[in-house]
Amino acid sequence: MKQGIHPEDYREVVFRDMSNDEMFITKSTVRTKETVEVDGVEYPLVKVEISNTSHPFYTGKMKLVDTAGRVDKFRNRYKKHMDAKKAK
Repeated sequence: MKQGIHPEDYREVVFRDMSNDEMFITKSTVRTKETVEVDGVEYPLVKVEISNTSHPFYTGKMKLVDTAGRVDKFRNRYKKHMDAKKAK
């Protein structure tokens, strides 16, 4: 293995999927200010919107992750547009 090319701060980090609150531990160099305790050990915490535990490709379930109501706003606008089009 080539010397001097790997990061020095490669450590265990907890990633938390915010859509279903699942957590997994893996190694990473990502910087974070938050920490979390898992089984009595404190780890740096990285929050992610979607992971393999919630992504439809891996779960086989269709699930919309919509934290700001954007999907509902789009559907309402589209419905109004289609209703106006039918009225013509």
